[in-house]
Amino acid sequence: MTTEDTRTPVPSGETLERMTENLKKVEELSERLTRVMTQRKGHDAALDAPNHDLFAKASQAYWSEAMQNPAKVIEHQLAFWSNSVKHFVEAQQVVARGKLPEREDNGPRDRRFANPLWDTHPYFNFVKQQYLINAQALQQAVDAVSDLDPAEKRRLDYFSRQIIDMMSPSNFLATNPDALERAVATEGQSLVKGLENLISDLEANNGELIVKLADEDAFELGRNIATTPGKVVYRNRMMELIQYEPATETQYKTPLIVFPPWINKYYILDLKEQNSLVKWITDQGYSLFMVSWVNPDETYRDVGMEDYIEDGYLAAIREVKAITDEDQVNAVGYCIAGTTLAMTLSLLKQRGDTSVKSATFFTALTDFSDQGEFAPFLTDDFIDGIEREVEDKGLLPSVIMARTFSFLRSNDLVYSPAIKSYMMGETPPAFDLLYWNGDGANLPAKMAKQYLRKLCQNDELAQGGIDMLSHTLKLSDVDVPVCAIACETDHIAAWKDSYRGVQQMGSDNKTFIMTQSGHIAGIVNPPSKGKYGHYTNSDLGLDHKDWLESAKFTEGSWWPRWETWLKKRSGKQISARTPGDSSHPVLCDAPGTYVVKKAKP
Repeated sequence: MTTEDTRTPVPSGETLERMTENLKKVEELSERLTRVMTQRKGHDAALDAPNHDLFAKASQAYWSEAMQNPAKVIEHQLAFWSNSVKHFVEAQQVVARGKLPEREDNGPRDRRFANPLWDTHPYFNFVKQQYLINAQALQQAVDAVSDLDPAEKRRLDYFSRQIIDMMSPSNFLATNPDALERAVATEGQSLVKGLENLISDLEANNGELIVKLADEDAFELGRNIATTPGKVVYRNRMMELIQYEPATETQYKTPLIVFPPWINKYYILDLKEQNSLVKWITDQGYSLFMVSWVNPDETYRDVGMEDYIEDGYLAAIREVKAITDEDQVNAVGYCIAGTTLAMTLSLLKQRGDTSVKSATFFTALTDFSDQGEFAPFLTDDFIDGIEREVEDKGLLPSVIMARTFSFLRSNDLVYSPAIKSYMMGETPPAFDLLYWNGDGANLPAKMAKQYLRKLCQNDELAQGGIDMLSHTLKLSDVDVPVCAIACETDHIAAWKDSYRGVQQMGSDNKTFIMTQSGHIAGIVNPPSKGKYGHYTNSDLGLDHKDWLESAKFTEGSWWPRWETWLKKRSGKQISARTPGDSSHPVLCDAPGTYVVKKAKP
């Protein structure tokens, strides 16, 4: 097929008129955009980028390298100039010939440049190739900086990559063939719809740009998401306690409590029947309770991690014991809730309280000595900015957390959905996982500062203990049977860091499972899908690399393996329990009231 055969048709005069009408609508929408940006509340500037010291140090280190090893720097510069000039000459030749040469197959392609025009059209091909040359040159310059603290070098590399990703030609209308073709095909309507999507997202977040990833109108809690039958049987200022209705005639005697992270909503574990861990657990015959955390507002300014422990963990354990008339419970903590579960277990140990029979940790960090991909956001300038932000607002708005998490995977979670929504005018997909991802929660000011300073920065829990509730809480106090599940490609809680924390726990009975995939997909991995496998190795005295090298791989979900472990610690079968009792009347149906409250922008 020739180049002429694949060219976009030239628009007719009538089409141009309709496009002009649509572009007039754009002018009207621009006024609405101006209003929302004028009323934008904003946030501390330190949360947008590193302070100038980082780039100043990088520049100084680069020129120091140039003075000490000029040949290396000159080589990089000459390579960049040579590639740019050669590319320009080749582009001129292509224009003269009128046809691009056939593209060689160089392996997996960049999804940003999937449109054939990136390879067949001289203009788009020139733009793409020059971008790749520029990106390579910038990356080489960053790699060449050697006289820089490793932590600062890591941060420089991260923010340089952000600049490279941001400047991709696919992110701009004039250099995105997909967006231009859509604009012509829709007579400009895609641009109008895209601007409407942009303004809607800005208005929803008080001027903060958070790209909507899912169609929010497609889901309703309790109707087609978070539908496992249950009742709220207890409520306090920090949480609602859900007791799920039995799915079997008998249940295991020892109840199970799940503590989800309060950074997000609990229903990640109860999205829909096909992938609901909640439903699966009840189907296996367990008496299941779920904590649903409050979504705090500015009145929770002085709420700290000790409040989550006292009015969350200890209150839930106390009430579940009372409802079931049991002396012990099994507990699960997911992500930050797993970190806090470890702290709670230390506290119980020091108080001589044996209420927890076993503990399961889902992708939980307890040793923060290696901050992983979050390292760029855990330096003083960034956390200083967060502290000023929470002092001003009384909370850390969920949009700040959402944006931080998104930029760890910016091409997938920021630029790609932004292109589809704002330039192509597409409606976000009806995807339950992405819907949950956008339904975040605020963090109380005191708690946010404690978590970032005491745990993330200072690693106090693993380094001698964290002072809280008149005790020094330590990992070595965790002496109940432990099962930890970590995820192989987790960019939030790296599996090797989860493993290192489990190694420091004091229990004589520890099981560690590493599942394939990431922070969410690795956990929400039902057996029916037959999707991700998992690794096991009973020797936790090994370095993480040696542990993995000698681990056994098993196809399929880790859920049945964990259930086999849990069954041994759950007692005998008894008649199934219905939610609540005389002193714990049913307050409302699951999913409850706290979970439906949207975070304050």
